Amino acid sequence: MSTVTPRITALAKKELFSWFNSPALYGITVFFLLYVSIWFYYLEQFFAMDSATLRPFFSNFPMAFIFVVPVLTMRAWAEETKLGSAEILFTMPFTEWELVCGKFLSCFVILLAMTLLTLPVPLSLLALGHFDPGVIVGEYTGVVLLGAAAVAIGLFLSGISKNQAAAFVGTVVVLLALMLMNNLAAGLPSGLAEIVNYLSLAFHFESFSRGLLDSRDMAFLLLVTALFLFLNTQVLSNRRWN
Repeated sequence: MSTVTPRITALAKKELFSWFNSPALYGITVFFLLYVSIWFYYLEQFFAMDSATLRPFFSNFPMAFIFVVPVLTMRAWAEETKLGSAEILFTMPFTEWELVCGKFLSCFVILLAMTLLTLPVPLSLLALGHFDPGVIVGEYTGVVLLGAAAVAIGLFLSGISKNQAAAFVGTVVVLLALMLMNNLAAGLPSGLAEIVNYLSLAFHFESFSRGLLDSRDMAFLLLVTALFLFLNTQVLSNRRWN
């Protein structure tokens, strides 16, 4: 077990190094920061709300992730498949779990860093009202868990895609459906509405956007992350032995 963490770390470092040399990373980071800030300050009109709440700010993160996460994950496996370097990885002393965890860790670290860059927004507003630090921590916890689930889904879709364009479009469509499907539940029968809400990532994020740490929502997002990482390993396993 002592060799597992160094292998995952080494792979994650390689992925991060390639990302830091890519203009796409800086472009998507600027887009993400401008998107969440402009939406909050201008479209949500925070200063006209006359209320010390950051809920409109955090409630927009699911929509932002629909466009940001596909950019981070589309090249993870689709590019390896296109270049034929996936076969080279399979000849190295990595297990499928190590390969998947290394890719996941690199994408998740980047998304986490982008999320941390949004901290100046709530910090700049602390002097304007009484904001509960505990609520803000709860909101950021939800963002991190939602981001982890979205990255795991994006990596799985990249693993079953033949190129980056297909991986990007597929991830956008799937995340769009999972984020917004709870909006369709209002006109459905109660039983079906509960199922639709339960499957919606945005529905499980709502409690976090209010600053509440609901163990059920935390467990769901962690389960989704683990499930799609597992499915990703199965895709790699089938590719390795076929």
